[in-house]
Amino acid sequence: MADLFASPETDPAPSAANAPLADKLRPEQLSDVVGQDHLTGPEGAIGRMVAAGRLSSIILWGPPGTGKTTIARLLADAVGLRFAAISAVFSGVADLKKAFAEAREHAHMGQRTLLFVDEIHRFNRAQQDGFLPYVEDGTVTLVGATTENPSFELNAALLSRAQVLILNRLDSSALDTLLARGETLLDRALPLQPAARDALIASADGDGRFLLNQAETLFSIRIDEPLDPQGLSALLHRRVAVYDKDREGHYNLISALHKSLRGSDPQAALYYMARMLVAGEEPLYVLRRLVRFASEDIGLADPQALIQCLAAKDAYDFLGSPEGELAIVQACLYCATAPKSNAAYKAQKAAWKSARDTGSLMPPQNILNAPTKLMKQVGYGKGYTYDHDADQGFSGDNYWPEEMQPQTYYTPVERGFEKRIAERIAYWEELRAQRRG
Repeated sequence: MADLFASPETDPAPSAANAPLADKLRPEQLSDVVGQDHLTGPEGAIGRMVAAGRLSSIILWGPPGTGKTTIARLLADAVGLRFAAISAVFSGVADLKKAFAEAREHAHMGQRTLLFVDEIHRFNRAQQDGFLPYVEDGTVTLVGATTENPSFELNAALLSRAQVLILNRLDSSALDTLLARGETLLDRALPLQPAARDALIASADGDGRFLLNQAETLFSIRIDEPLDPQGLSALLHRRVAVYDKDREGHYNLISALHKSLRGSDPQAALYYMARMLVAGEEPLYVLRRLVRFASEDIGLADPQALIQCLAAKDAYDFLGSPEGELAIVQACLYCATAPKSNAAYKAQKAAWKSARDTGSLMPPQNILNAPTKLMKQVGYGKGYTYDHDADQGFSGDNYWPEEMQPQTYYTPVERGFEKRIAERIAYWEELRAQRRG
């Protein structure tokens, strides 16, 4: 196996005795990989490739600590390919050229190369394009690993030449299996009460490497009595939630919050909002999304929703964190439990389209202002009826350009306050028909 960053003189490999527990427990065959049976099992994409003895280029997409590097190494062994690894964090064009040149030399000797590229999303678009000819002519079989959504981070041309395989976040059962393997290897049990063991697994947030590093810390410390959850918490720091403000996790959570609000589920909405704020999201960003939601998904079904959200923003500006976050919670719950309507949102889209399509049509002269004598002479304002002087405060005049038929943009729903609005509009339409008749 080739590693482009190995240097015997300067970077001696650590002895097996000094290797981290996660490295000692690295699987030696694909069947030992935990939590990814949908890929490595007999019916999975990787399992089928190995059974056929032929591997296509793939992108392994999944959270940290789920086995991407391990799977890549085992794939090379399973199908008899030379393994070469680079990291996009430390590599440039020169490293890529060297990797491709070495792969071509081995290809001439009848040895194909699996090129594993860790953090492949960190390569820019031009660097990603550099892979294409070598993938196409079979010089390398590319296996890229990424924690970011390939749809956003990788070139379409590269994606069209590689199969994207999604690795799951490790569940509790898979993580417990890793702990059991560590205990077997070291021939000792973790000094934890059952509840503390569950807490340790939960703290890993699906990351097997993190879990084993935490377990190694526990194994290295003399602990006289098994720890309870409180003792474990005092000894180990909890993992910080995975959340990048400009990455997919950010957009996934705000989407989940918005859709939970739209679906009138206050419990789920509060959960996703808490996920964002606990992970360090800017509260004002959450407030902006709530204000937008109040207009887009509630609208006039409950006009107070927008007022509540703006009041929450003012309260947060006044109190700051953490006290002001309760006002954000109140706005979130108000929006989740309010009657829903997107009638105003749909009306805006329809009206904007109509305005673009009709150009610069002149309003009817009767509703034009006439501040000058000339404008009065040409008919501006002629025939205008002051509605307050009309019967029932409603004239029924036409307000549309002569070249345009009256349109219906806003159709209130039969929920909340919009039900009353619908009744008013129907009443005015009936009056208008009577007046014009």
